[in-house]
This record gives sequence, C-alpha cells and structure tokens, in this order.
Amino acid sequence: MNDGTQNKKPQGNDILGFTRESTRQRLHSSLADLDHVQARFVSNSLGNPFHKSLARFTANDFLRNFVGHSCSWTKNLGELAHLDMNIVRSVHQREILQVSNWWKELGMAKELKYARDQPMKWYMWPMAILTETGLSQERVLVTKPISFIYIIDDIFDVYGTIEDLTAFTDVVDRWECTEKDNIPDYMRMCFHALDDITNEFSLAVYKNHGWNPLCSLRKTWASLLNAFLVEARWLASGHSPTTQDYLDNAIVSSGVHVLLVHLFFILGERITPESVDHLENIPEIVSSTASILRLWDDLGSAEDEFQDGRDGSYVECYKREFQGSSEEAARDHVKKMISEAWKRLNKACLYPQPFTKSFSKASLNTARMVPLMYNYDDSHSLPLLEHHMKSLLFKGPTF
Repeated sequence: MNDGTQNKKPQGNDILGFTRESTRQRLHSSLADLDHVQARFVSNSLGNPFHKSLARFTANDFLRNFVGHSCSWTKNLGELAHLDMNIVRSVHQREILQVSNWWKELGMAKELKYARDQPMKWYMWPMAILTETGLSQERVLVTKPISFIYIIDDIFDVYGTIEDLTAFTDVVDRWECTEKDNIPDYMRMCFHALDDITNEFSLAVYKNHGWNPLCSLRKTWASLLNAFLVEARWLASGHSPTTQDYLDNAIVSSGVHVLLVHLFFILGERITPESVDHLENIPEIVSSTASILRLWDDLGSAEDEFQDGRDGSYVECYKREFQGSSEEAARDHVKKMISEAWKRLNKACLYPQPFTKSFSKASLNTARMVPLMYNYDDSHSLPLLEHHMKSLLFKGPTF
C-alpha cells in the first residue's frame, strides 16, 4: 500500500540538511588523506562552522593554521591581524573598566551576596554581539540591562518568597515604588537601580536617534518579571507545565526579548511605530533566538556555582509529559529543537523586514554566543568562555 510518502520529494530545509550532513561526513572521512595544514583547516571548520561561529573568537585558531607557511602574503596577513587584535583589545579593556566601575559603584553585589557578581561575563555578551569597534558606548550601555537580567533572575531563583516576588512584579508592572509597597529593601534598591539604567539608556537613544523608548523598555521588563513569576509559581505549587507551556513562557523568561529590544533601540535603525509594535509582540527573529538560548541552557542544566537548582527545564517537562522517555531521548529531542530554531532564525534573518541587517546580525551573534555561555563542565564552570576571555582581552595573539 502506498501512503503517498514514498514519492515525496525533499523540500527546502530538508535538502540543506541532507547536504550539510553528507558534506560533514565526507570532510570527516577525508582528514586521513590531507596534509597536516589542510587537516587543521578542515578540523577547525567542522568544529566551528562559519555561520554559527563568532569571527573574533575563532580568529586565533584560524590564523594559527598558517604557521609554517612560507608564502609572504600569510605573513602580511598575520601582521595585519595582530595589529587589529591589539587595537580592538585596547578598546575592550577601556570598556571593561567603565563597566567594572559602574558595577562597583552600584553596590548590588554587597546587597545581594548570593547573587552572581560577574560583570566581566556580562560584558562578553555585547562584546560578541556588537562587533564594530566604534560601538563602544553601545556595548557599555547594553551590559547594564544584561546584568539586571541575571540579577533579577537570581532574586526569583534564590532570594524571594512568592509573596515578595508577586509584590516586586507588581512594582515593575506599575513602574512605581512607594512606601506603601511591602517589598524587601534589596528589591526596592534593585527597582530604583533598574529605573536609573532604563532612564539612562532611553536618554542615550533619544539623543542619538531621536526616539524615546522608555515605555517600550518598561513594558519589556514587566513582561520578563511576569514570566519569572510564572515559573516561580509553578515551582512553589509543584505544577508541571506541558512542554509547550514551558517553552512559550521560557521564550520571555530567557531574557532574550529584553536584550534584543535594547539592541534594537541602541542601534537606532528603522525605528518606527510599526517596527516597535512588531518587536514588542516577539517576532520570529526574537523567539527563535530565545528558544536556542533556553534549550541550550536546559541541555547543560545551567547549574552554575550560584544557583540552587530551583529552575525547571524542558528536558524534565518532556520526560514527565512523555512518560517512559529516557534522558537520552529527551536530550536528543531538545537538540533537534535547537536545530529547528536555527532554521527559523536563518529564515527570519534572510527576510528581516521591518528590521535591518544590523539587527539581524545582532540576533545571529546572540545565538552564536549561546554555546560559549552555557557549555558548563563538571565543576559548573565555563572553560571555553574563560579561554576566549583571556585570549581576547588579556593575552596577545598566539599565532
């Protein structure tokens, strides 16, 4: 009996997926027949596919492939790259100093002793996303809301009771904190600091691009806290959400929407009422990036040294919803979902209207940074991220 599937021809992404896998296999099988220089190129390409890699982060390894070549152009290329890396490093070091001074003066680390105190790690996000050297002010400004995504996440995961978290979310919803609001002092301090950085960010956007994003930014923060609160209530009540409910909420609670809204405004391109409204409704370019981040996070369990394990994960939801599924089957499913999210992101970036290529690049770079930020080892540290931090910010080129 022919059910109609035998004659079905592969379409679109199916063809690309087949081509990718067959190419990967042929390249891998060819390694034994290549000389050592060619083999290094192929191995690096297999481990760091161009489209999913950050050029600044892989430049050292790429240029190291040329070591031992006698061609004069490879020597000139190396010298030029060395000069460029030193110039960029000096810019980033000045920015890190600004971020570190701001964070120290803010005093949040003293008030929240069990929250993450990682300004260097937070800075790595805009450093990877906004690669143009001239976007120095933008990188420093974007680091600030990123830090508060992490800090507020810790407040919900580590510090707050459901009653306090509900009251805190209400404060952010109203964007007003009065003496009548019964919240702990650390939440009050956090809200006032959040208000300060949001006003600072809005003023910079208005001065540079003539648009005041204050209402949009406040609305985005409120959405984030409400998503955090949903997860906190699930945990407190013992409720197990479906995988779809979990992921729908996680797209917001990932913090990616907050990040990309800030990036959209600070880039200042094609800001119109229509594009702002489209962005606020979490378009595909945002939701696919957020899915990649949250699913990667869940694969690694994301139990870093400051977390007490209160977060749920898609893997856990999948095993409960599809009883009998093994851990391996659940993880394989998540990997397939990440692959599908990448396909959706690629499509959204190919047809970015009403957004610009700069915003598409920022979204892609956010997704490209995710494996470095969530590739934890057995000691819950990030060795690959730490390697790149030292290489890009402190050590000289090693080729």
